[in-house]
Amino acid sequence: MPFKVIDLSQEIYQGMSVFPMHQKTFIMVNMTHEENMKETGSKTLGFSARNLLISEHGGTHCDAVWEYKPTGATIEKMPLEYFFGSAVCIDVSFVPASRYIEVKDLQMAIKNSGQEIKRGDIVLLYTGHYDRNFGTEKWQTEYTGLSYDAAKYLAELGVVNIGVDSPSIDHPDDLDFSGHLVCGEYNITNTENLCNLDKVVNKRFLYFGLPLKIRDGSGSPIRAIALLEE
Repeated sequence: MPFKVIDLSQEIYQGMSVFPMHQKTFIMVNMTHEENMKETGSKTLGFSARNLLISEHGGTHCDAVWEYKPTGATIEKMPLEYFFGSAVCIDVSFVPASRYIEVKDLQMAIKNSGQEIKRGDIVLLYTGHYDRNFGTEKWQTEYTGLSYDAAKYLAELGVVNIGVDSPSIDHPDDLDFSGHLVCGEYNITNTENLCNLDKVVNKRFLYFGLPLKIRDGSGSPIRAIALLEE
């Protein structure tokens, strides 16, 4: 069965936008091709590599429950099934940044998608924020997020991973961090800083967003992709 691959990941680079509480990204050259040839004595081939200093929550990433619940699982102990599997992307781009995504918005978006949310699903929320504001000063400050009731609604449907095309599943004004609070209560994950969700909106597809196996990790950068049947 042929699949079309959709890349849902942002690039990692020095100077990339990072959520204010997290480490900025730095990339340093470890060794050039020429330096390596001189060191090894090879006259035919040199190896070059760079060093990365990056937050576990830098760029497109997923969260371990431990990040927001001290008794929760760290990233290497979470079920891999939370990071790949059947997924649905629903369109909530009609919700303005000035308010939260509510249960009624999710119900409308699910109905309009023509899809059904099933237990064990990964649900991606297309807010349109990446398309409208990535690379601008609004990226980290003006986007919608889930209310507590809306996040709980998804969790009670059996969703194991909530993804968004914005820096957080929470509204910037929400100091209760409602989406993360619910993820902690239900021991599920969330994925942030996705992109290209307009290419999978209102579709069911196979999603992959596997974390690195970081010991005691609070989260991990991922390469998120969608596989669509052609």
